Amino acid sequence: MPSDETWQVLRAQTGDREALNDLLAGIQHGLYRFILSVVSDRALAEDVLQEVFLRIYRKLTWLDDPAAFRAWAYRIASREAFRLLKRERRWSARQSDEALLESLPAAAEDPPPLDFARLVDNASPASRAVLTLHYLEGMSLDEVAAVLGIALGTVKSRLAYGLSALRRAAKENGLG
Repeated sequence: MPSDETWQVLRAQTGDREALNDLLAGIQHGLYRFILSVVSDRALAEDVLQEVFLRIYRKLTWLDDPAAFRAWAYRIASREAFRLLKRERRWSARQSDEALLESLPAAAEDPPPLDFARLVDNASPASRAVLTLHYLEGMSLDEVAAVLGIALGTVKSRLAYGLSALRRAAKENGLG
């Protein structure tokens, strides 16, 4: 028997706007958290989330297997987040890092307590994506591979690199 989410996908594919709204509301928090872990900037994560929702809206009728909606949505989010990072990297390469750093005021207050999200920021975007999907979203490594469109071995190596970065960050912050 199909799940509630599968029924919502089927209804949304037939043009039911309420079903589409419910469907997007059901995945919004998880998608945002995943995107934020990849791009590490709230404003950029919100922009990417909007783009993801737009793509879902435009392409939902093309989804052949409604039961695969969640993985399909995360795959779109992954592609959009990495596309934005590539675009941002090109833009930031044009700017002078020193001028930017000099223009920022010094932080006057203590940093917030260390948490998983801050530790994950020490990993590469590719490793952050794997860590977030596996540990925060509770996906299996096979599901992570499907969402990101990469081989299982690549997922495992990115997870290992990410965990290594987490351990280094924890030691640097006196946690390990």
